[in-house]
Amino acid sequence: MKMAMKEGQILIKDADNTQFTIIKSWGKMKWSKAERMFYGPAEIELLNKLAGIVRLPGPIEAERQRLNIISQAVDAERMKPEPEPLYKYPVKFPLYKHQTRAANMALITFGLVPPPEDKEGGHGSIKQ
Repeated sequence: MKMAMKEGQILIKDADNTQFTIIKSWGKMKWSKAERMFYGPAEIELLNKLAGIVRLPGPIEAERQRLNIISQAVDAERMKPEPEPLYKYPVKFPLYKHQTRAANMALITFGLVPPPEDKEGGHGSIKQ
């Protein structure tokens, strides 16, 4: 199977019958008869599913790991009992806890601040 990432899309050619059937069953990618390939968005769920059936090429695996780190950081932020602002938000009044959480999660998701590192010096405790 050949795989590439171009402009936020995953492109897959030459999948064998088993791979073709599995990928088609997910409903995450579209089949182009003219180009004889699958294409779909380079998003975390699809990349994790693909990693479960084949070894991803270096740049695609790096993107998958980056998205997993961001997802884990957002989940950790969501569960904090006392969230600390990751940025000095330009508001007149102090934010409520849920507002601080939401603003922090948005900054992490959109890449405006890097995911905070945990106390062990890494990005969370990603199990892969």
